Amino acid sequence: MYGLSIGVSSMGDSLPSAVYALLSGINAATVGIIGLAAVQLSEKAITDKMTRLLVFLGAAAGMMYNALWYFPLLMFLAGVATVAHDFRWLHGPIKAVAKIVRRRRRQGVVEEEAVEMPRGTEVARSPGLPPHTDSDATKAIRQAELPDSRREPSATEDETRVVPEERRLNMSWKAGLLIIVAFFVSFMVVMVLRAVLPRKPLLYSLFANMYLAGTIIFGGGPVVIPLLREYIVAENWVSPRDFLIGLAIIQAFPGPNFNFATYLGALTAINAGYSPVAGAFIGFVGIFAPGLILVHGTMGVWSAVRGWRWVKSALRGVNAAAVGLVYTAVYRLWRIGYIDKDVQRGTDLGVEPWWVVVTATSYVGGCWFGVKPPVAIIMGAVMGLIWYGVVSD
Repeated sequence: MYGLSIGVSSMGDSLPSAVYALLSGINAATVGIIGLAAVQLSEKAITDKMTRLLVFLGAAAGMMYNALWYFPLLMFLAGVATVAHDFRWLHGPIKAVAKIVRRRRRQGVVEEEAVEMPRGTEVARSPGLPPHTDSDATKAIRQAELPDSRREPSATEDETRVVPEERRLNMSWKAGLLIIVAFFVSFMVVMVLRAVLPRKPLLYSLFANMYLAGTIIFGGGPVVIPLLREYIVAENWVSPRDFLIGLAIIQAFPGPNFNFATYLGALTAINAGYSPVAGAFIGFVGIFAPGLILVHGTMGVWSAVRGWRWVKSALRGVNAAAVGLVYTAVYRLWRIGYIDKDVQRGTDLGVEPWWVVVTATSYVGGCWFGVKPPVAIIMGAVMGLIWYGVVSD
């Protein structure tokens, strides 16, 4: 990605039309790949109606608005929602209302039956019949339908989890908590300086934006793409065309989408007259450091809190909302996937039916025929060139 940034910085203001067509084909194939990833992640994240609803609401809310604080707030609210649902915080008021409604309905039914039935008629009831109780089979079915956080452990389930000694993290929960607290103190310092310094060095602003992106992203690489576009392109550090070129090419590379930060950091530094090595290093460290720090702190604390019901419940909601944001990434990438010499900021892939076909081909190939993402990316590039060959004649 660093080498790519050096090459892109040497390009002129305009590229050959064939190159734009190739890049648009890659972007269209990328949308199909990420769309398939969103569906597959949904199958794992959705465990009940509540998580199904949160995936939908996370996707819908993410499409409608975008801000620095917005995505973390959505995931926090999703965690609170699953805790409230699993611990039945709202069940009391809802049951009270439902009881009143049922009582009124029963009164209406009794009054109707009293009018229709002859006086003195009684309903026969078998003597000794116990009140209605659920059978063991019915209870088992109802338990199976409950989410994991509310399900009662059965006698046959082994609740112990054996971890080999060589794979255990010898870190106390106190050390883990100290790491997490120290990280958030550093995060607050970086963000406060980012907001109050009147003349911030560009490389510091780059680090702060990458640090923020690496902290708030939860749920996978696709979500980071529209966020990086907001933090880099909207700052006028990198042109929309160069952003889309890097986005198209990185999909064919191995490794996480976070590696995109190296490319963007180097280009930001080059465009501002700084060393590209410094920009690439700052971008890389800024986006990867939060996850590397937090995962070690969490691993220290996790052994102490992993059995808490509200922790499991909250993580279930956060994960569902994060999966919903992957659909948001699909939508936002769709809106900027097509580039040409006249639309270098990117526009909707739907302007040309061919790009819709490329996206569908990528999705169907991966879903039904087991086509690997790199192969799908190459297919998208070839289909982009085929489109150029047809329309240019």
